[in-house]
Amino acid sequence: MLPWLYSFPAYVLIGVIVLFPILYTGYISLTNMNLYHWQDYGFAGVENYVRALGKIDSGFLSALWTTIVWTAVNMLFDVAVSYVLAVGLNTEGMRAKRVYKTLLIFPWAMPAYVSILVWRVGMFNTEFGLLNKLLVALGGSKTDFLSRNVPAFLSCMVLNLWMSLPYMITMFDGALQSVDRSMYESAEMEGANVWQKNLYITIPSLKKMMAPVVVMTTFTTFKQFDIVYLLTMQKGSVSGSTMQTIITYAHQNAFVSNNYGLSSAVSIVIFAIIIVFSVWTNRKTTEA
Repeated sequence: MLPWLYSFPAYVLIGVIVLFPILYTGYISLTNMNLYHWQDYGFAGVENYVRALGKIDSGFLSALWTTIVWTAVNMLFDVAVSYVLAVGLNTEGMRAKRVYKTLLIFPWAMPAYVSILVWRVGMFNTEFGLLNKLLVALGGSKTDFLSRNVPAFLSCMVLNLWMSLPYMITMFDGALQSVDRSMYESAEMEGANVWQKNLYITIPSLKKMMAPVVVMTTFTTFKQFDIVYLLTMQKGSVSGSTMQTIITYAHQNAFVSNNYGLSSAVSIVIFAIIIVFSVWTNRKTTEA
């Protein structure tokens, strides 16, 4: 019993900080709690889940699809671009490697809130943004990048990549340092070219080391909130885009529509999706 006694305070802390909010959210998801039923809310069963998952026009399924596309596209570019740049930074004979690596850290090190607002005003603003100034200088017309869903999606994606690439590049760079250089020398002696060395040596050597990083970055991208919200949905500066991810959808139902039951149901669904994906990735990683 002594080990259990020593670990009991930690279990209590985990229960209060982690377990209780999850259970309470699950309980609220089964009620009709909202702004008009704050004290006298009643049991609603699975009505909120049916509304979110069963109704095409509920907005949840559209937000889920947008989130899946958002995660897939961002991760594709994040991994591919980071790998190419990391390999380039490790090219023999490249000068000022340390300077480049230091500069790459800045976007990741800056507070996200500051970066997002700077990009909104400095890059995407219709009147003062750099992109519109370049368009006008090239003879084009001004464009509101955040007023429609597709341009807003691409704008959010570019900003997300700008913020996430430094971390991924740093991880790839560290992993590349551990690859045995003698394998490249042997491959060169056999006449292998750059593509063959990357395909048969570098990528297989990095798979196990980079798998946890890619999985964690996928989770972070899947539940991305601040970029989409601050660029397109911030109160007082709504851009006109109606793009929703499942996180912004849950936020809107909780703090705009004040429908806490539905928002809690969506949160539990998101939690379940992440748990299932986590179990699947852990199994695949273990098998590999």
